[in-house]
Amino acid sequence: MPQSESTRNVLGTDDLLVSLCRSVSKVLTAASQSEIQYSAMVQRITKTCLKPDIGCFVLFDGGFSGLVILNFSASAAMELYARYMLSMGMAKDDLAGSFTSDEVANVMGELMNQIVGDFTGKVRQEFQTHITQNQPKMLALNKQVMLSVDTHMDQPEARRVTFYTGAGNVFYLELAVDRTEFIKLHDFDADEVTDPDAVFAQAGQQRDAAPAGKNPPPDSDTDAFLESLGL
Repeated sequence: MPQSESTRNVLGTDDLLVSLCRSVSKVLTAASQSEIQYSAMVQRITKTCLKPDIGCFVLFDGGFSGLVILNFSASAAMELYARYMLSMGMAKDDLAGSFTSDEVANVMGELMNQIVGDFTGKVRQEFQTHITQNQPKMLALNKQVMLSVDTHMDQPEARRVTFYTGAGNVFYLELAVDRTEFIKLHDFDADEVTDPDAVFAQAGQQRDAAPAGKNPPPDSDTDAFLESLGL
């Protein structure tokens, strides 16, 4: 049955989840130089937990509030850590030998930071709102720890998605977010550049590429805007 116009223009928790899954897959695929896939099925859960062997979490706030958790088995964490560091030029003999190493925690925390950074960009473009994040926390665990931000939420919703590394190791994403809906008031281009830093960086690259001593005429609305500011 075809969806009504009003239904197609409403986005909710599962749409946020899809954007987050895409950020996880994108960042970890690039970091590990291997394809990171996620299940086509999602679980509704009643609580979010940090689980062994490595759990990482980050809180975000702004247009909406929530919590993101990644739970890695030791094998999944070590695979992603090793692939990432080897791709960065580290010698195999210099890699940490245990998932409990501070180096592994630091690297996985850095990757988590990149994931949430990519997600906040998607939120800005696809949902036309803004969120901020705290510094990700990565912990080596030997037992389950329940983690909740329900006190900040009126109607919390939680989801879990299963991910698979290139070598077939499994890890899990959990998302807890205040129930919300985004209703499209009018059409917009989700791919347009909405990040001011990206606009200025793009303008700087164009300026550096121009021949010395010449100021090319503005060929876009962005260039005209920047020129009006004296940039």
